[in-house]
Order: sequence, then structure tokens, then C-alpha cells
Amino acid sequence: MEHHAFTWKPDVFAAAALAASALAYAVGIVQMRQRGAALARYEMVSFILGWLTLATALLSPMATLAEWLFSIHMTQHELLMLVAAPLIAIGRPVVPMLFALPARWRRKAAGASLLRLASSPFGVFALHAVALWIWHIPSLYEAAVLDDRIHLLQHVSFTGTAVLFWWGLVHGRYGRLGYGAALIYIFATAVHSGGLGALLTFSDRPWYRLYAQRAGELDALADQQLAGIIMWVPAGIVMMLFGLALFAAWLGEADRRRERGWL
Repeated sequence: MEHHAFTWKPDVFAAAALAASALAYAVGIVQMRQRGAALARYEMVSFILGWLTLATALLSPMATLAEWLFSIHMTQHELLMLVAAPLIAIGRPVVPMLFALPARWRRKAAGASLLRLASSPFGVFALHAVALWIWHIPSLYEAAVLDDRIHLLQHVSFTGTAVLFWWGLVHGRYGRLGYGAALIYIFATAVHSGGLGALLTFSDRPWYRLYAQRAGELDALADQQLAGIIMWVPAGIVMMLFGLALFAAWLGEADRRRERGWL
């Protein structure tokens, strides 16, 4: 493994995207305050922590080392989907970012049918599942490692669909189906993502020739199995914790309805 694998990653595309998002957020916050509106402090803190997690995952030595070790690359993706995405969803950055747009564009963006479609529970679930499985096709995965532009597209796919998924859980985009639908989608996501992790863990051969070539003295199959466990176990734990929290909220809502005589 070469010594530059431990340096910060000079990814111009990811750095530009992060800078643009931070600028849009900051401009939007200023515009909101000028109009007498504001986000809650915890939402701002949550977005900042999510943004910092993105920057760490995409630009730190982890991002460079991820080009040589599949397990580190998987850790990077889990940070994007299981840490940065829910933090960003809690932070509701779309609100200040809309305020950063000219009024005419803001009205069009807020009412876009594509956004409404992406906010539907099944649509979000399907988008995230498709992104997760398609990008693990060997030819696409290796192309992302070799080309920073494709890599950015991969990360946008993972993070964007994960943010929409967590947004639905945190902000309740499930209509009359409520907590029950949220639990179903959490369970389904845990099953299909855990299934992919299990396939990687129990495979008897490396899936990605590029990582097998770059592993050097390391065991490429063992590295892949570790990546599969990283994908399988943390995701399952996070989904289980969110599921338990939703189930507790569901019971609490049922108690409140019973007290009010609605049940």
C-alpha cells in the first residue's frame, strides 16, 4: 500500500459541492433572519455536525485510504448514510437553502412535483434500495474508485436517498399510515441492506478485482468480509434503535388518543 494512501484526498468535485452547500445554507439562514424566520438551534447544530461528517468522510485520509481498502470504503459509506444523512435530515437544510434562492425560483422549487414524488414513503425506499444495490455492481463500484466525478455521483446517490429516507422518519412523511408504515420501511431497509452485507461477508471470492490488486500483502477476501460486517451490523443496530424509538412513540400516541377518547 502506497504512502499517499494516508494523506488528505484532493477531491476538487467533493470539496466544491461541500463549499456550495455550506454557502447556500449560510445565505439562506441570513435571508430567513431578515424575514423574521429562523430554524431551531438544535436543527442548525445537527446540520453542521452532518456537514462536518460529510467533509470528514469525503476529504480526510479516510477517503484516500478508501481507494485501497474496501473495508475503509464501506466505513466511509456508512458514515454518509447512517451518521451524516440523519443529522442532515434533522437539520432541515432545505428550508434555508430555499430561502437562498430568488423568490421566483423558490416558489417553483418548493412546488416541484419531483420533490413530492421523492418524499413519498415507497418512492424514497425504492430510490435508496436501488442506489445501494446498483452502485455495488463491480463495474460501477470500481469506476467510482477510479474517477472522482463518478465517485461524487455515487456519494450523492447514497447520501441523497438516505437523507430523504431519514427525513421521512424524522419529520413524518407517512400520512395516515403513521408510525406503522415507518416501522415497515425501517424493517425492509434493514433486511435488504443487511442482506447485501451478508452476501459480501460470506462470499468465497473477492467481488472487486481492483481492491484485490491493491490489497498488496493484505488478504483481499478478509478485507471484503470485514466490509460486509461493517455494512451488516452497524446498519442493523441503527435501524433497530430507530425502530424501537418509533415503536415507543407509536405506543405513546396510542395512549394519548385513548386519553382523549379517540380510540
